[in-house]
Amino acid sequence: MSFMSAAATVVLRSTAFSSSSSTSRIFSRASPNSTAAFSAVRRTFSPYISRLSIRAMADSAASSSPFKKIQIQRDDTTFDAYVVGKEDAPGIVVVQEWWGVDFEIKNQAVKISQLGDGFKALIPDLYRGKVCLEVAEAQHAMDGLDWQGAVKDIHAAVDWLKANGSKKAGVTGFCMGGALAIASSVLIPKVDAVVGFYGVPSSELADPALAKAPVQAHFGELDSYVGFSDVTAAKSLEEKLKAAGVPYEVHIYPGNAHAFMNRSSEGMKRRKRMGMDDEDEAAAQLAWSRFESWMTCYLST
Repeated sequence: MSFMSAAATVVLRSTAFSSSSSTSRIFSRASPNSTAAFSAVRRTFSPYISRLSIRAMADSAASSSPFKKIQIQRDDTTFDAYVVGKEDAPGIVVVQEWWGVDFEIKNQAVKISQLGDGFKALIPDLYRGKVCLEVAEAQHAMDGLDWQGAVKDIHAAVDWLKANGSKKAGVTGFCMGGALAIASSVLIPKVDAVVGFYGVPSSELADPALAKAPVQAHFGELDSYVGFSDVTAAKSLEEKLKAAGVPYEVHIYPGNAHAFMNRSSEGMKRRKRMGMDDEDEAAAQLAWSRFESWMTCYLST
């Protein structure tokens, strides 16, 4: 176990699929309520988010979008989803942060579609069209989310990928989406692999000790969301994944706070306005490298 030089990352033990990291460390468990772990955001972060700049980005992106917009039906509801990538490539459901399907999650999906030999990325719109521009607005939207319903949306998205050219399908997500990705490893039998970024589901939603798919998870050492994505939450996740007996990796990135994968210029400005000043491009690239290796390993046929 050793530290990596650039963007050093601590890696927790894995039952399979060894990684090139080092200095093993351990982390803690999910809070009883995933949304409660975010309540401190109102007190900690500045409530101001630049509406005009984000809306301008959204308008610009809409005019040159690489995405195909589709509709997916499950039970008695229909929701929009956004697909990018090669038709017959392995599929990956990309689950949104608490902002909704905004510019940043679309950036992540495009990035994923271009990794390695290519993936087909699909973003399900869990908020049914709502995109949040301010912290309080995002908090309210996440507080009101039907988490069980969101899992059903992700399940339907996995089914859609497998019915439309992808022989295997994984799930990834960031923040709120990271917690839902981990939950998918427990609750969606057809998921072939999961990568979660800085989020752990509540015990009421899903117990990672019952995971059925390989799970890789990424956390920032300076993440302050206690019980949801801090190092304590990561330690508990590692313990539960070990109990599940599935292949797993848990990585922690020294010097990085929450949402360190948001690398667009506007995303980085938003993080700074929220009090997160770390800028570590090497850590993000290392995480993407690990993501690509994991998904290629488990989704290639």
